[in-house]
Amino acid sequence: MVADFAELRRKMVDNQIRTVDVTDLSVLEAFLMVPREDFVPENMKALSYLDTDILLYPAQEGVPACYLMGPAPLAKLLQLAAVKSSDIVLDIGANGGYCAALLSKLARSVIALEAHKALLERTASTLERNQCNNVVVVHGALEQGYAVEGPYDVIFIEGSVDFIPKIIFDQMKDGGRLVVVEGHGNAGVALIYVKEDGIISARRAFNLAVKRISGFLKTPDFIF
Repeated sequence: MVADFAELRRKMVDNQIRTVDVTDLSVLEAFLMVPREDFVPENMKALSYLDTDILLYPAQEGVPACYLMGPAPLAKLLQLAAVKSSDIVLDIGANGGYCAALLSKLARSVIALEAHKALLERTASTLERNQCNNVVVVHGALEQGYAVEGPYDVIFIEGSVDFIPKIIFDQMKDGGRLVVVEGHGNAGVALIYVKEDGIISARRAFNLAVKRISGFLKTPDFIF
């Protein structure tokens, strides 16, 4: 039986996203418009609309696993970012391009930063196929950001972190926002950083557990 992805997409919005207090109409419309199934591996398309993280790239020596974030937590973070149609957004950790595609419906332009070369071409081609013409996919170390196109109105980090390097904060435009989850598992907290007159302040929004993102993890201390 062929899956009715359009119907599954509607159910995802009604039964997963709306039920976690996501009420922003532009965010809901973006999730209805973007075909999530296009951004997952072929053998996992049947799982596209489950409220779970989907493995895109397995962990290998020196390269951590890469996941597509579950719909509900992603929607909560996008609503927190309050993206406007005039915004220029840096999406750190493009993870196949699904979040960048959603952001393309909300923002003026999106820079999607991807560290995994194996995902780079697939991410770019999927976004192009979905006519996300205001998204540019770039390769680089996630923890360095992408200063050449900055500063940004919104910086969105697709995964949980231990810390945020100063170089990332430096890429925020005055009046800009940075949305991220700090901490891991049940200790994860969604935060929004705001830059006003060069001063950055943080506001705790809600608890949230999402997968870790490479480049933002503390190195364990050496113990004798």
